[in-house]
Amino acid sequence: MSGFQDVFERIEVKYLLSREQYLELRKRLEGYAEVDQYGLTNILNIYYDTEDYSLVRSSLEKPVYKEKLRLRCYNRPGEDSLSFIEIKKKYKGVVYKRRTDMPYRIAKNYLDGRDAAKPLGQIGSEIEFFRTHYRGLAPAMVISYDRIAMAGIEDPELRITFDTNIRWRTKDMDLTLGGQGRKLLEPGQVLMELKIAGSVPLELSRIFSELKIYQTSFSKYGQGFTVLCREDPRVLLPAPSPLPAPACQAAPAAERARRSLRDLFRMTVPRGRTA
Repeated sequence: MSGFQDVFERIEVKYLLSREQYLELRKRLEGYAEVDQYGLTNILNIYYDTEDYSLVRSSLEKPVYKEKLRLRCYNRPGEDSLSFIEIKKKYKGVVYKRRTDMPYRIAKNYLDGRDAAKPLGQIGSEIEFFRTHYRGLAPAMVISYDRIAMAGIEDPELRITFDTNIRWRTKDMDLTLGGQGRKLLEPGQVLMELKIAGSVPLELSRIFSELKIYQTSFSKYGQGFTVLCREDPRVLLPAPSPLPAPACQAAPAAERARRSLRDLFRMTVPRGRTA
């Protein structure tokens, strides 16, 4: 899986920009950050949830800890295209991602419970544990968008992504059908994510302040679910069953004593595609 990063820990800060702010910001970033080797990419995801949407409903309550499972492809996949099964966790503002790659159809059949083939290795075991821990997981929503990713010139670990044409759907839950769906953003809006190891660099803070760019809270899956509930209140019935303890807390006591939550997701890995 050369060129892709499997494990990382970072802070993700989101900003909702107008077209004017986006265009001016891109000018200001010249010499500071540059578009990565992938250029404009269409990203397609299937988010998995319980029948009563317990995971996203819990996430929208903004708990200290939350986690989700998704299947991701870069550009519309074929049956054998590279895809990624990802567990994404957030604890006290820090995002941890674990992912492994499989051919798209094999990964989709596995997550949908139609194939016994499982992802291999430690991350594969964690994904399998997640699926058995949250019983009844099934495809809940397709989220797709067009992304331009930038990396810092002096600090390649700095990542800035710009997402446009964000779409969602709850039917035709197969990424080989493409990224069609209903749009989440207003015309001209751009969702920016700043992915950093620590605090926002001072130079970026200055630029954001001058352009009146302010941090916001925005979950693509959460926003799609909110629209779904507003249009069909029956989605909220019945009340969700209480979620079990987060998967990381359900590990054996000896393992919990040996490693803290932060240590559980920290691993040295080569640089690669993370956006």
